[in-house]
Amino acid sequence: MLIDVHAHFLHDRTPRADWRERNASRLRAGERVGITIHLASILGSWGLTSPIYFPSPDDCRHGNDYLLQLQREHPERIRGYVAVNPNYTDHALGEIRRCLDGGMIGVKLAASRRADDPLLDPICGLAAERGVPVLQHIWQHRRRDYPGQEASDALELGRLAARHRSVPFILAHIGGGGDWLQSLPAIRGLPNVMVDLSGSGVDGGMLETCLEAVGAERLLWGCDLTIETGWAKLRYLERILSSADLERVRWRNAARIFPSGAFPSD
Repeated sequence: MLIDVHAHFLHDRTPRADWRERNASRLRAGERVGITIHLASILGSWGLTSPIYFPSPDDCRHGNDYLLQLQREHPERIRGYVAVNPNYTDHALGEIRRCLDGGMIGVKLAASRRADDPLLDPICGLAAERGVPVLQHIWQHRRRDYPGQEASDALELGRLAARHRSVPFILAHIGGGGDWLQSLPAIRGLPNVMVDLSGSGVDGGMLETCLEAVGAERLLWGCDLTIETGWAKLRYLERILSSADLERVRWRNAARIFPSGAFPSD
């Protein structure tokens, strides 16, 4: 088993005309790497009809609908996170219920609101009620505001996780940009926060430092947009981890925090 906990797909309301080809190429690359399950989200219209990080309710629903369709078309290969904009509380809660009932297995929060904002509390309360994890987009050590997003850092995610200790949180893409060395101390003492190893960053010492900070039991393998860097990290992990710890990072940790029966061999 190899579970990519941070994947993305496109659909017909995205800026790219080659969205079908890009979806197919992700699945082909996944076959070459050996990915069993792509655990994915779709961020609204990816900026075509509403901002990427502030998607409209209609764009959230359309993206989630297409991901539900992909799950039905590839039941052995694709699972979904419900992507919501917490600025629309009632819509977000309804969308989470609808999509979890439809077969999705987690919640995706991007950069629509800071992670420690009280607006996220109802969403996390519902995640606790339904027994699903929350993948939170993180900019490692945010030093300023960025246009078009309310990017969160690990300190803010830590404050949210401390308020909702029964919810498993996934700190997104430790290699996705920013100073990841600043993120690890912020969540070291929060056992309900897992570290997603995805992102295009492949810095020397990154994986060893993650292991030292939280242990193999709190690491999740993933790719995000660049499967080749996920593959490179996997090959490196094969050389620094025991076989038991490698299995934890490849899939067992994910199987532990997602609902029972979510994956073929669970």
